[in-house]
Parts: sequence; C-alpha cells; structure tokens
Amino acid sequence: MTDKLDSRQRSINMAKIHSTNTSIEVKVRKFLFSEGFRYRKNVSSLPGKPDLVLKKYKTVIFVNGCFWHRHTGCKRATVPKTRTDYWVAKFDKNIENDLNNYQQLRASGWKVIIIWECDILRHFSTTMLKTIEEILSN
Repeated sequence: MTDKLDSRQRSINMAKIHSTNTSIEVKVRKFLFSEGFRYRKNVSSLPGKPDLVLKKYKTVIFVNGCFWHRHTGCKRATVPKTRTDYWVAKFDKNIENDLNNYQQLRASGWKVIIIWECDILRHFSTTMLKTIEEILSN
C-alpha cells in the first residue's frame, strides 16, 4: 500500500506532532498544580527527559502517547499500513529506550510513574487520583 500523501505533505503532517506540551500533558500538569504539587518539566539531565519531575517526592512522571509508546492492548497502538517495517522498528526502539530509561531512573532511586494517554481521555479523575496516591506512597 502506498502513502496517500506525497513526501512534502507527510513531512508537514509529521512536523505538527510535538513531543512536549501535548494537550494530555498540559491537562495532567494543570491538575497536579491545582492539587499543590510543584514540578519541573522535561528535565534533560535525567534519562528519558521525564515530562514531570517532582523532586520533593523523588518521582518522575511520563505522560505517554499510546501510539508512540505502544500501550499494550490499546486500540490507539496501531501500526500504520504503509512502511510497516520502518514503523515496527521505530516502535521497538521507542519501547527499548523507554525500558532503559525507566531502569536507569529506578536504579538512581527515582519512583517512575507512567500515565497513558487513553487513561487520561477515558478516566481522568480516577487516573489522577491513583497518580496522586502513587506519588505520596513510599
């Protein structure tokens, strides 16, 4: 199957996809801030450049998109029908990088919390309450 868009149009579409300040990420940040949590965003000195770093709680939070980070069993974790080999290799590398980053952070004493895009979209309140409990747990 061939791409319906030419390479220029595809490039324009892909350039619109941002890795920081996504709507889901902003929603999580606003909620945590309203609950009194203070954090730093996208700390590049830590493995994986976590979306949120709560130094007081020695906790990092990754707000993962289901498509890019391959949320197991999620309907959003589809594989494009064109250039399938490219996408599968890219997704495999993303997963490998994520696991390595989480492992390094945990080895350094950080608590790692992963929030999935679909959980925020479907069950925002429940997901955020669980996240707060996890932040506050020892």
